[in-house]
Amino acid sequence: MKQYIVDAFTNKPFSGNPAAVCVMESWPSEEAMMKLAMENNLSETAFIVKEEAGYHLRWFTPGTEVELCGHATLASSFVILNYYEQGSECVQFHTLSGVLTVRRNGNLYEMDFPTYELTEIPVTDAMEQAFGIRPRKAVLGLDLVCVFDDEEQVRQMHPDQGLLMKIEGRIQNATAPGKETDCVSRSFCPKLSIAEDPVCGSAHCQIADYWSGELGKKKIFAYQASKRGGYLYCELLGNGRISISGEAALVAVSEVVATL
Repeated sequence: MKQYIVDAFTNKPFSGNPAAVCVMESWPSEEAMMKLAMENNLSETAFIVKEEAGYHLRWFTPGTEVELCGHATLASSFVILNYYEQGSECVQFHTLSGVLTVRRNGNLYEMDFPTYELTEIPVTDAMEQAFGIRPRKAVLGLDLVCVFDDEEQVRQMHPDQGLLMKIEGRIQNATAPGKETDCVSRSFCPKLSIAEDPVCGSAHCQIADYWSGELGKKKIFAYQASKRGGYLYCELLGNGRISISGEAALVAVSEVVATL
């Protein structure tokens, strides 16, 4: 089967967030997909099979299958719309999070994602110890979003991965107001066997939603301040949906020859 390596939320190779995208004729076992995800050792490997109802998409980290992944969905749409459905401007994926629609808009790929109900929770000593800095606020949806006063606190932090494992959320996010963007964030994922996700689309279903409420605006321009870095264009659509857009860059095309 073909495997594409695509950097998402960037227009330059070797930045943004890399994902492997595997396009297959039929499903291998979950064990085989897990092994390939571990072999790739990227934050996400996406597996796609075209079925009667359309494209079925699943995402695997090196540690587990996940119910939603933004950058690997962007990478998957880049592959399908550029190499399999060149005449199309839109692709739909059937996933664990329902039907996800991605539209091409110039150089951007616009993803229609769900938001999650956010509940403010108390800031704890455990959060302070894990991040190394005490957040001024914490909200919890699928992931934990801890809010800090200054973007330099987010950029410079070196959280304790073991302590992050013990606090709330699938992913532990740190965010602050941005100087050149609406917000700056980083996403730590030790529970998913990933120390830090370079640019996390699914986390911004919550991060952008939070800042939309704080700033009183529907469009949020976000920067993920990892070592690789990446930009996300987010817009709250209402009815529990959010549009998250970004660019993508192809790095490699290969053929998986091992038996899955």
